[in-house]
Amino acid sequence: MKEFQAIIKAYEQFKESDKRTALATVVQVDGSAYRRPGARMLVSEDGELTGAISGGCLEGDALRKAQTVIFQQKSMLVTYDTTDEDDQKFGVGLGCNGIIHVLIEPIDYQKTINPIELLKIALSERIFCQLITVFSVKYSKQEQIGTRVLVKENKVFGDKEKIEESFWKQIQGELIKADPNQHIIKKYEEFDDAQVFIESIKPVIRILLFGAGNDTIPLAKMANILGLELILIDGRKNLATAQRFPTAIKIITGAGNEVVNQLETDRNTAALMMTHNFEYEALALEGLLKLDLPYLGILGPKKKSEKLMERLAKKGIAVNQSTIYSPMGLDIGAEGSEEIALSILAEVKAVLAKKQGTFLRNKTGPIH
Repeated sequence: MKEFQAIIKAYEQFKESDKRTALATVVQVDGSAYRRPGARMLVSEDGELTGAISGGCLEGDALRKAQTVIFQQKSMLVTYDTTDEDDQKFGVGLGCNGIIHVLIEPIDYQKTINPIELLKIALSERIFCQLITVFSVKYSKQEQIGTRVLVKENKVFGDKEKIEESFWKQIQGELIKADPNQHIIKKYEEFDDAQVFIESIKPVIRILLFGAGNDTIPLAKMANILGLELILIDGRKNLATAQRFPTAIKIITGAGNEVVNQLETDRNTAALMMTHNFEYEALALEGLLKLDLPYLGILGPKKKSEKLMERLAKKGIAVNQSTIYSPMGLDIGAEGSEEIALSILAEVKAVLAKKQGTFLRNKTGPIH
């Protein structure tokens, strides 16, 4: 999501200065690669890059091909076979052992709906979207249909004029079955082996940070680096300020039983209790538990959370223990506020991505 934000920002700057651009998108990976389908890179006519499609190995070659696309104003599909032992042809030993298909599309500023405008629509509201890109490995040397359509709450944005009606109906069937946590790449033999990349775009993770003490400042900074939305909540107006937390999109101050009513939440929202004030958090928790958040973290020892739960139980408030993370954070031996912030945000990411947060070396299957 951070990459999307950076690409959109660069796009607006290039558009204002009338610099021609092209968008490179990883649409399919067979085997292992540093980046997965959905990775993007915006290229300007003078060679400025925003985003990445690899760990740096493919960008040079992709830049040259993107400039050709800009000049010809025709999309192309480029395939990088890193399983080839003689991968020095890209100027560096890749060592990825995968085949990477990259779609490069010219960006036409005159079109009200181009691939990046579709991304802007996807990010304009906190609503799950599906972005459809059609390409063909079989006919890779021909101009590609490309990134054409965005589906958002049953509304269709973009133009599907190059997708025949019967093909579109097949794609719609896949949209209905799609898992919000996974992308779909499917080949349609009946439509001349055309391939479709259906990209699930969820709202950016929103962090409700309860606590404006010095120990939460590193977490706020780290959340910004990751491209997360941060809303700061505290009862202390002298600490909860824009000067101390410049990256917060909103700052809410007030009593624990008042602030929750001012929050907007969804299934991509995580609440972090870091006020070090037992009474404040007890009041805030009463309201938060009604919001059915996927992640509700409480800083501190288990005894603290047990006391909080006991108080809520006495009031007859039901608690879904499966969404309570206390003590919150992954066990990485964190010491100090910076490492604690790393531990907490890593756990939030793992939970919302439905991952276990385990060592990758212990996985027997593919990483992704």
